[in-house]
Order: sequence, then C-alpha cells, then structure tokens
Amino acid sequence: MSRPAAVSRTAVLVCQGRAAADGRIAPGRFADPTAMVLLRPAEREAVEWVRDGAVPDTWRHRVDYETVRATTELMAPRTIAIDDAVRAHPCPQLVILGAGLDGRAWRMPELAGVTVFEVDQPATQQDKRDRAAGLSGTPPTFVPVDFGRDRLPEALAAHGHRTHLPTTWIWEGVVPYLTRAEVAATVAGLAAGSATGSRLIVNYQSPSRSARAGRVLARLLTASTGRRSVWANEPWRSTWTPAALAALLARHGYRVTEDESLLDTARRLDLPVAHARSLGHSRVLVADRD
Repeated sequence: MSRPAAVSRTAVLVCQGRAAADGRIAPGRFADPTAMVLLRPAEREAVEWVRDGAVPDTWRHRVDYETVRATTELMAPRTIAIDDAVRAHPCPQLVILGAGLDGRAWRMPELAGVTVFEVDQPATQQDKRDRAAGLSGTPPTFVPVDFGRDRLPEALAAHGHRTHLPTTWIWEGVVPYLTRAEVAATVAGLAAGSATGSRLIVNYQSPSRSARAGRVLARLLTASTGRRSVWANEPWRSTWTPAALAALLARHGYRVTEDESLLDTARRLDLPVAHARSLGHSRVLVADRD
C-alpha cells in the first residue's frame, strides 16, 4: 500500500536553509534569491533571525532558530556541489526528482534553453506552484508523481520528456525517505529514460548511528515546544554505503565519477563547519551514462 501524499515540511525547511545562506555563506559561489520568495511570511521569520544573528529569547523560537541555522550549514555545500555538476556537463534536458521548493529553473542562467522538468508528490507540487507565482522567468514543466506508486518514465513522457536526448537528473534530498526497493525502482525508471551522455546527481545519506541519534534529538527538541517534528511524517527509510549505491547504478549503466561528503565539500570550499558529523554522512554522487 502506498503512503498518502502530504505537503512536505522538510521542503520548507530546506528552502529556509537556502534563504538564510543566500549572500551570507560562500558569497560568489552560493546564491539563491528565489528561496525567500518561495517562503510564506511566517516561514521567513526564523530565516531573518538566522540572517541577523538574533538569537530568540523564548524556547520555542530558539528551537526554530537552531533548526534553520543547522540546515543553512548543510545547504550551502550541497547546493554548490550539485550546481557545479550541472554546469560541468550540460544536457538539453534537466529532471529534478522530488523538487520540493527548488528554485534552479528560475535562478540558474545556465539552464536557459534547457527543458526543465520538476517531479514531485502532487500535494507538494501544488503548494510549490502557488508559492512560485511571485517568481519571474520561465517556470519548469511540473510532473506530479508518487514515487512509491507511479511509473516515472511514463509520467515524464506524458509531459514531453524525450528519451533519445541526454538528460541531467538531480535527485536531491529524496533517497533517505524511500525504501531500498523504491530507490532501486526509481533508478531503473530513470535509466530507462537516459540516453547516452546523461548525468545523474544524487544526494544520499551513508549509514550513521550519530546521524540517526541526531534526528531523534531534533524530534525531542521540537516536541518540547508542544509541536510535532518536521520529520514526524517523513522518517528515513534507507541509507547507502558509497559502494552499494555505485553497484546499483552500475547495474543500470551508470559509472560513478565523483562521490564526496558534504564535510569534504565544505572544507574544500573553506565554508564554516559546526556540525561535522551531520555533514560527513550526507553525500553528493555524480554518475554518467557512457
């Protein structure tokens, strides 16, 4: 039985992290002017606290502040790594899987002339379309898909994706929320739509007891404010070692060319690191279809 769709609260948190990082972390390498626009007024409050370095006095607001601040540290290296991989290997089509509140279709000039598709759960996608009304520029083609039920190739083809052309696939912030069977099925689906020359960029989590404990602590902290955690309905369902994920991709014709932890990315870019363990178990992999 497939899980019911719901508007993703983690998508909002990720967008808050990008909005807080915009113009503050890695200037010249990271910028996302779309993020603040995609947030609703109440969601911008914690972002402004982080941007101003204004630590709230109340416990409830302090938890919100710390949650957004930690996400901000994560989003800068993750976004830079993925954007660099997109720029380094241009393709005529770009598919963003589990797009959430991603703003790449609007903010990346390198995508001018590229056909951009955004794939996500229907409820999250409708929420995104409502929020994106304030953005200028060419929007992506929205493709509603339930990753646990719908067939990805057919859904994309129905919206104009062409399997004979190379495609860049961005799979960011989705893999941990899928079972291993769902991950394998999605890889098979995107491989079926990948011509020679296609590129796959995957953000995933490697196994980590400390990361799992950190998420439990985050849920407890939110519960202490009388609210449910942002991850209450979106638990992690799978983690992958680099070798296991590379083997899965190899079975479908993809060769891994890069695989780096966000901790290594942050250190390479001389970005601030306060949560080394969290960054160390989040990774970005790049694989090409030769």
